[in-house]
Parts: sequence; C-alpha cells; structure tokens
Amino acid sequence: MSKKIHLRRNTLVAAAALTLLASTAIGAPATAAPNPNAPGQSNKDQNQPTTTIELVGINDFHGRIEANGAEAGAAVLAGAVKEYKAKNRNTLFVSAGDNIGASTFTSFSQQDNPTIDALKAAGLDASAVGNHEFDGGFDDLLNRVIPRYGNGNAEAGADYALGANVYAKGTKTPALKEYTLKKLNGVTVGLIGTVTDQTASLVTPAGISGLDFGDQLEAANRVAAQLSDGKKSNGEADVIVLLTHEGSSTSDCAAIGAEDTSYGDLIRGATGQIDAIISGHTHVGYSCAYPVDGWAEGLERPVMQAHQYGTTLDTLKISVAKKHKKVVGLEAGLVSLTTIASDGSTVPRFTPVPKVATIVEAALAQAEVVGAVEIGAISADITRGGTNGSDRGVESTLGNLVADMHLWATSNEDFGGTPTQIAFMNPGGLRADLLFGTDGTVTYKDAASVQPFGNTLFTMDLTGAQIKAILEEQWQPEGSSRSKLHLGISEGFTYTYDPDAARGAHITSMSYQGEPIAEETVFRIVTNSFLAAGGDNFFTFAQGTNVADSGQIDLVAGIEYFQSHTLVDPAPLGRAQIDQ
Repeated sequence: MSKKIHLRRNTLVAAAALTLLASTAIGAPATAAPNPNAPGQSNKDQNQPTTTIELVGINDFHGRIEANGAEAGAAVLAGAVKEYKAKNRNTLFVSAGDNIGASTFTSFSQQDNPTIDALKAAGLDASAVGNHEFDGGFDDLLNRVIPRYGNGNAEAGADYALGANVYAKGTKTPALKEYTLKKLNGVTVGLIGTVTDQTASLVTPAGISGLDFGDQLEAANRVAAQLSDGKKSNGEADVIVLLTHEGSSTSDCAAIGAEDTSYGDLIRGATGQIDAIISGHTHVGYSCAYPVDGWAEGLERPVMQAHQYGTTLDTLKISVAKKHKKVVGLEAGLVSLTTIASDGSTVPRFTPVPKVATIVEAALAQAEVVGAVEIGAISADITRGGTNGSDRGVESTLGNLVADMHLWATSNEDFGGTPTQIAFMNPGGLRADLLFGTDGTVTYKDAASVQPFGNTLFTMDLTGAQIKAILEEQWQPEGSSRSKLHLGISEGFTYTYDPDAARGAHITSMSYQGEPIAEETVFRIVTNSFLAAGGDNFFTFAQGTNVADSGQIDLVAGIEYFQSHTLVDPAPLGRAQIDQ
C-alpha cells in the first residue's frame, strides 16, 4: 500500500470524568452523536467523495452482562451497537480486552461462557487480548475461550484474542493472531491487538510459562509496517487501528501525552501508519488526540478509553477518500450507555436486544441456583479501599479479613500441613465488597464475587528480611498503572511505614504478636497462588522456601471460614500504621 495521507485531522479534547456518575452525564443523545463534552469535529476535504468507516468500542467489560446502575448490561450494549450499525453498515464493534475474568458471579460461576455468548450475539467483530483472558492459563484461552468465540472454530475465534506482542517463550514466534482485516465497502480496515507487557506479573505464572509478553510499541509498529508495505501477500490495510490493552490512570489529556510510562511511549512512538488508538486496562475514560511525526501541522491522532464494565462506548468515525483510499478525516468521542431520569434513576439510552437479553436471563437463572446457598453472616459492611474498591493503595477491612481467612484455613486443626503464622492478600484479587444489606446474610454468590479467580493457597517459609522486602514492593515499579498496592495482612502481624521515604526504605518496623521481627527469623506464611509466583510485582514471594500448594481454593477457604464462624466482623484497620 502506498504511504497514507492524513489531512486536516481535528484536535480532540478530554472527555469523561473518572466516576461512574460522571460517565452517565457524558453521553450524547441516543441518536449516537458523539459526547458533547468531548466534541470531535471532522474537518475533511468536502470536495472528495468519501466512505465513512465507524468503530464503536469497549474495554474491561469483565463479564458485566447484567444491568447494574451505570453498567448498562450486555443487552443494552447490544442495542447501542445495533443502532450504530443500522445507521452505517460500515461499522465495526471492537474491544480493547478483558472481556472476561474478574467477572460478576453470574458470568464467573459459568466460566464466563455467558459473556462470550452475549458479546458475540451483540455483534463483536474483534478484540485485543487482555491480561484477564489469561486468568485460566494459555491452554484455557486457546482450547476453550477462543473456540467458543468462533462457535467451535478456533480459527474463526482467533479474531477475539489479538495479541501481536505475545510470543512463544524465548522466541519472536507469535503465540496469538496479531491482527485481523475487515473489508467495509471497499475499504480494508486493519485491527492490531496488543496487551500490557506487565501481563506476566498480573496472572498466575504457571499458566503462561510458555509465553513471553514483548514490547507493545515494537509489535504495533512492526505489524503496521507490514500492513502498509504494498505487499498483498502479507496483508494490506487502508486504515489501521490499534487495540491496546494498556492505558493511563488519569483522564487529563496533557498528562497522558507526557507520562513517562510504557503507555506514554506507545502513544507518542506509534508509527504514523496507525490512525487511532483504542485503549483499555486502567478503567479510566478519556478521548484525546496527539500530534504525530510526519503528519501535517495541526493533525492529531485520536487516543481513547471507554471507562469500564460497559458503561461507556468509544465512537470513532474515519473518513476515507473513495478514489485513493486515503484517510482524510477523523471524528471521535465517548457515549454513555445510560442516563439519569428526572426521578434520579439510571435508565438505558438504547433499546435492549431481545436475543442478548435471553442469554443474560438464562445465565442469571443458572447463577441463582448456584449462588443462593447461604454460607454465613456479617455484622456490618466489609469493604475494599476507596469507592467500589477504586483505591488499591490503602488498607481495607476486606483485605485484612481475607488474609485472616487464609491464615485460619492453613492453621486450624483440620489443616494437614505446617501451620502458618502470617497471611498476605493482594488488593487486585478482591473484586467486590461484602455489604450487610438487610440482615447480614452472606451467600455463595457474595463470597465468590469477592474472590473470583479460583487461586489456590500456597504456604512457604520467609525470613523477616524477605517479609520486609515484600512490604517494600507495595510501592510499585515506576511506570506501573498503580503506584502502590496495599497488601491485606492477618491478625497478629503489624508494621509501620514512612509514606514519603525513598524507594526501598518505607518500612520502619515490623512486629509479630507484639514482638519486633528480626531479619533472620523465619516465618511460615500463606498467600494465594498468584502472589506466590511473584504476581503484581511482588517478586520476593517467589524466593520463599519449603513452598507447598495447600490444595485449598481461596473461595472454598472463605466459604468454610463463614461456615465455622457464627458472625463475621470487619477486620480492624491499623495493622499498618504511618510512623509518627
């Protein structure tokens, strides 16, 4: 293909606040106009006959198939897609990954099959692979997830797990399909998928032991060059869009464009052959645009992310000259799938699709059968950090309680191994709060929503020095999506810290049962299989000795804890304290 010409692309301004409440307010009318708070004014050459290609996109859907406030649900999402495609048949529905995994109980309890079925029925055309697509391991992705997207055909399903930077271990051999081509009214659209290069630290290492996750920028530019080299034998595209499961933690466009992260490198360094970047992973909404080397002055590339859980839809219009198949205009924004009615209630802005609604209803019915079993009771709300778990950098009652559960499961009289003394729980493994409701009852569904990953509990020996190193690793490496991940810790273990200290010098003291911990003292600890393998950049766990898989699933340990305790109270805060 000859070199792409980019003419008069507009500047897109920031869109979408971080909160779900804000996301309900950003939407345009249900006529599918772009977000009025982030107007994209296409300024294409009106003298050229053009074909308008549209993309509507989601990211981090995480199995939210049922409606829940601003989470519109799969049927309403399908209604939005249907409306866009009805108005312009040259429309693609895409995702930037994490369609499944960390799902609500309805989907989780059925291996996320209802989500896959619902998204396919909604008209999903392609998706980048996200880190959560690897939650069940690479074999599960290859042999179950991808074929289900393809109605039993793995080749057809490969378009729903695009990963150009995923390679066979020790090689540059692609482990997944790198891109897909879609022909729309004579225009070939190339969709490249990449996933965060931190994936190896975000999923259980054993499930991806045969994979490497390479540099996204290199992979995206390599594939874009291939699709633009004029050789039909290796694929050619008139339009190229990158679907990346990577994003920013802020909605401020100026900050995003300047950030010193791998995502910042990606959006600044992406070749001019890539026309737009649809993002995910960080669950933040924004619609921005940035200058690109080689493009005419004032021309900028759209970069966007549509919040999370199907609350918002990316909208992208690409005008392509019919004669030369060159991109001559772009228009982008975000659209909320719900709105606030006059009575203050949240209502859908698009008509649900009955076929998809039927899939969701069947999934809900089956989940109720599994999830209705009562397992215990709580005395009050037990929550994660921040609103709806939005702050993983602070101590939480739920994080400490789950650590208590894991300690109990590996130290009570029924445990056959060496009893443990300290437990650690990662905040990213907690996906829902435990709320008192009307009577404090806790069901299987409630418990499963808190710990949906099915990790096993691992025990190991760690020295005091190693425990201190683990606590220091709560302050994440530079370039990470979150600067701190606060570990839940079990009763009997406490520490103090200086939040303003230099990296590696935050922890000022540690105690066990009120006694200071010496660096050489060895403790038997328990954590989940994800952390045990060094997940979330807690690499020191992988240095533990006498490691043993207890064989207990974290969810089962939680259920048995509830069944053995008549009433469960919120675990107290203050196990970690700022050094005064």
